[in-house]
Amino acid sequence: MRIAVLGTGMVGDTIGSKLVELGHDVMMGSRTPQNEEAQAFIAKHNNKAKAGTFADAARHGEILFNCTSGLGSVEALKSASENDLNGKILVDIANPLDFSKGMPPSLFVVNTNSLAEEIQLKFPLVKVVKALNTMWCGLMVNPGMLNNGDHNTFVAGNDAAAKEKVQDILKSFGWSGKNILDLGDITKSRGLEMYLPLWLSIYGATNNGAFNIKIVS
Repeated sequence: MRIAVLGTGMVGDTIGSKLVELGHDVMMGSRTPQNEEAQAFIAKHNNKAKAGTFADAARHGEILFNCTSGLGSVEALKSASENDLNGKILVDIANPLDFSKGMPPSLFVVNTNSLAEEIQLKFPLVKVVKALNTMWCGLMVNPGMLNNGDHNTFVAGNDAAAKEKVQDILKSFGWSGKNILDLGDITKSRGLEMYLPLWLSIYGATNNGAFNIKIVS
C-alpha cells in the first residue's frame, strides 16, 4: 500500500520505519524536498522509502499518517491540493501541544474542540481517524513490549469504514483486536487529546514513557 507519513520527527520516523518493515511503499513528507531527517530516513532503509514535500507525500499516499507537531498540522495539510487529500484516510496521531510557556506544555485547543476536529472541519472530505496519540511512539508499533501486548489503544472518527481500515493497520503493528476500542465519532478525540497532560505528569513522575492504559471492568 502507498502510505504517506507527514512529519520527520521521532513519531514519523517510528511509524514510517514500521510501515517500511511491513512492506508498504512509504513516502515521508516535510516542508522541503531535501529535508535532512527525511533523507536520513531513506538512507536508514536502504532507499526502500521515499521523501518529498508534504504535497508530494499527500499525492503519493492512499493513506496518510499525520505525525507533524500539532501546531503545524493544518498548515502542512494546506500545502497539499484538495485532489490529493479528498477521499483519503488521515490517521491523526498529533497532539495540540503548546510549548510557548515552556515545559510542561499546555493544550492550545481543549474541552469543546480538538485538533482532530479542526482538521476534519478544514478538510471535510478527508476521513480523519484519531489514533495512537495516547502513548510513546515505541509502543505504537510494538505493543508487545508491555504486558505481553495486553493494553488498550483507541480510535475515533466519523467514517466507520475508515476506522476499520485503521484498525487493520494497528493489528499489523501487533495490536490485538480486542484491545482496540472504537470510542465513536471525531468529537471523542477531545478526551484522547486531553489525556496528554496526565501522560506528561506520569512521565515526569516516573521518568519512563513505556506505559499505557488498560481498561479493566
